Amino acid sequence: MKKTFGQYAVPLLGLPRVTKRLIAVLVDVCLCAWTVWLSMVLRYSEFIDITPYRLLAVFLSIGIAIPIFIKTGFYRAIFRYSGLNAIISIARSAVLYGLIFSFIILVAGFPGVPRTIGIIQPVLLLVCISASRLLVRYWLGEDYDQILKKMNRPKALIFGTGNTGRELADALVNSPDMQVIGFLEDDQKLHGSNINGLPIYKPEWLKKIADSEELSYVLLATPNLSRERRNEVLSLISEAHVAVRTLPSMGELIQGKVSITDLRELEIEDLLGREPIAPKTELMAAKITGKVVVVTGAGGSIGSELCRQIMLLEPKTLLLIDHSEAALYTIHQEIELKWNTQQTSVIPLIASVQDKKRISEILNKWQPETVYHAAAYKHVPLVEHNPAEGIRNNVFGTLTIATVAIATGVRDFILISTDKAVRPTNMMGASKRLAEMILQAYAQHQSKTIFTMVRFGNVLGSSGSVVPKFREQIRVGGPISVTHPEMTRYFMTIPEAVQLVIQAGALANGGEVFVLDMGDSVKIMDLAKRMVELSGLTIKTEDQPNGDIEIEIMGLRPGEKLYEELLIGDNPEKTSHPRIIKASEQFIALEDLTLKLSRLEHNLNHTNDMQELRAFIAELVPEYSPMDEIVDWVYAQDAV
Repeated sequence: MKKTFGQYAVPLLGLPRVTKRLIAVLVDVCLCAWTVWLSMVLRYSEFIDITPYRLLAVFLSIGIAIPIFIKTGFYRAIFRYSGLNAIISIARSAVLYGLIFSFIILVAGFPGVPRTIGIIQPVLLLVCISASRLLVRYWLGEDYDQILKKMNRPKALIFGTGNTGRELADALVNSPDMQVIGFLEDDQKLHGSNINGLPIYKPEWLKKIADSEELSYVLLATPNLSRERRNEVLSLISEAHVAVRTLPSMGELIQGKVSITDLRELEIEDLLGREPIAPKTELMAAKITGKVVVVTGAGGSIGSELCRQIMLLEPKTLLLIDHSEAALYTIHQEIELKWNTQQTSVIPLIASVQDKKRISEILNKWQPETVYHAAAYKHVPLVEHNPAEGIRNNVFGTLTIATVAIATGVRDFILISTDKAVRPTNMMGASKRLAEMILQAYAQHQSKTIFTMVRFGNVLGSSGSVVPKFREQIRVGGPISVTHPEMTRYFMTIPEAVQLVIQAGALANGGEVFVLDMGDSVKIMDLAKRMVELSGLTIKTEDQPNGDIEIEIMGLRPGEKLYEELLIGDNPEKTSHPRIIKASEQFIALEDLTLKLSRLEHNLNHTNDMQELRAFIAELVPEYSPMDEIVDWVYAQDAV
């Protein structure tokens, strides 16, 4: 982009105000000297020699003009805003100067200095000083604020010189938020060249550039960069202590040109996810397209994403069930705004899965063919503190909708389960394992409804997830709270998890517990550190007391485990999908299970004895082993 006059003055604008005033005084001193000489040239109509008396006239002019200008506040004016009022002020000062200067020249009479310069020189000085101020106004006035803002804009490098990178650089040319100073590029043939005047560097030079240029951001403009290479680049960025901004995937950008609004903070999904595998179309559509589909817990993190994915597959009818009016309203409004609901009937239904009468009314009226059961209480400490409600919702809610599904002829029933159901140490995990066992028992007992369970670990961005929590803690300056330095978790993005849930449901024959391949577990401490580093900040430690963000160890919360597992048994089976495996899990036959559930229900509805409740759960779920300190905590808190 071609520079304006104002942009050439950027170094001057950055000087302190006192320095700029001294420069203005120096300019006026020069103008005084020059106009004295020019007035004598005009008087004699030829160039003249400098004599001591003529030099004395120069010093006289300076000695009179500068004190007057200072006294009248001449140099307190903001020159870039000089206008008519400023010119009038200059004229008044010049008139006062002219009277004094001409009087001295006329009375004293310096040899070789014609008296007429007492009139000519003040006029010339007035014209020259006024012109200098107007020039400053013309030079800086209109775009001064923009120039000043551009001076202080954070500097950024763009990683990637493809179409996306070039479009991003063009979009940021006049941005008040950041200025692009160059590109980073893997292609060695491009190193040392430039694009529109912006140099192209090796990625390995990043730290050196960051230190020398006070770099603030690296903008990732390579939507199709491999996950492995992206992580290598992110390691370089974290070493340079600069923040990262990225663009959505190419699929999200395909609608139009890249703009600055497309830039976003790097999502932790970009670090933890695997190379995506395109979903199998036939598996995605098998249980949904053209069918009546139910999603329970439709307003939750998983439930709402299920609704979005299902709408893409064009069901005949989608029933949204949730007991939260606010959550149900939000997802229903989103669907109505994004999709043409004339092709698919979308019906929001306020209901609790524990209400058998209400659930029966719904399933009998609409006769759904597929049910995705995502409704559950899932926050470990809350369920630990409210175990009775956790059991009612997670266990008996599942039992209620499962029995109604059989009675109304639902063909496919898919339960959203959790890795916390494996050898649970908390009531939430135990309740979800018991829900799995109920469906396993029903699957063995009848064949009208195909029951299946899909088990996976933490999903990024869900309510209660550590990622949004850490991001907010970083935003306010810390500290970041980590429960234990050795805690690890499996992570998966919500869209990927939901796509695999839908595909797993299509693989079911009845009674399977499917487990999603979550990749490698991630240490939460490493996750926290990485998020800080990729925000361009540093960790505050004893060795680095001047760091930006401190990490506090809070201790395990009630019911939390250091490590999560995905399998109880040891003989998982592969399926036709590379990221879905089938677990072999023991369960209780329906007849025995029904009797034990009756005793459990009697406890909930009559005695409400927490110690007896936990004993029942331990009898039903042999792997359940609550930690002694957790049990003591629960009793101390009078959990109900």
